[in-house]
Amino acid sequence: MSALSLAVRDSNTMLRRNLLHAWRYPSGTLNLLLTPIMMLLLFVYIFGDVMSAGIGGGSADRSDYIAYIVPGLLLMTVGSTVIGAAVSVCVDMTEGLTARFRTMAIYRGSLLVGHVIGGVLQCVMSVVLVGAIAVAIGFRSTDATALEWIAAFGLITLFALALTWIAVGMGAASPNPEAAGNMAMPLILLPLISSAFIPAETMPGWFQPIAEYQPFTPAIETLRGLLLGTEIGNNGWIALAWCLALTALGYRWSTAQFNRDPK
Repeated sequence: MSALSLAVRDSNTMLRRNLLHAWRYPSGTLNLLLTPIMMLLLFVYIFGDVMSAGIGGGSADRSDYIAYIVPGLLLMTVGSTVIGAAVSVCVDMTEGLTARFRTMAIYRGSLLVGHVIGGVLQCVMSVVLVGAIAVAIGFRSTDATALEWIAAFGLITLFALALTWIAVGMGAASPNPEAAGNMAMPLILLPLISSAFIPAETMPGWFQPIAEYQPFTPAIETLRGLLLGTEIGNNGWIALAWCLALTALGYRWSTAQFNRDPK
């Protein structure tokens, strides 16, 4: 059997391990899903009328605001779900499982690959669940073509891959699972200071660059353009650049932490 075949086989085994663990203990993923779901319901049913009036200059209704916030909440769901990958990696690193795998005749990177692919799959399933709830309360994307839906799915998947690699690096660098969860909290907080809930241009002038030049805003604006037909501009290329840069950074960070000598 070739080295590539062995790597694929071992990575597939680690992926099955992570998916079985998530299936048997779903409470972790469900707890992480509560944040975007509660934000969706809160901003629609509590703040929806006020926020829609502000965005639409007093003429918009709640359905317009649902359409506006759903793309941001879908990417917020990704940021929330990947925290589970950070905690899971940290558990493997700190409880001796990684050290045990290092002594076995398996592909060295298969443990990380299993975590990353499993994390991306969980992100996609979480986004589908939150999207279904959004549709149930009134979200519609009638103008999007089949190609735009495929592009939107690809963007969400690529964004999930980038954030999962970052989360894996955070988990590998953390001394305990609690620290891993705390280190990954910015992945939930960043969407709150993006264009997910209000346009960046309506924020205070000194704060607008923070909202505009972070990873979530261009990805949100690109997803919003694909699903709702709004102007995308350069946001698509910027979002792609952020995804590739974060993936490369997360990969280098994760592998460096994984390959370090155990203490």
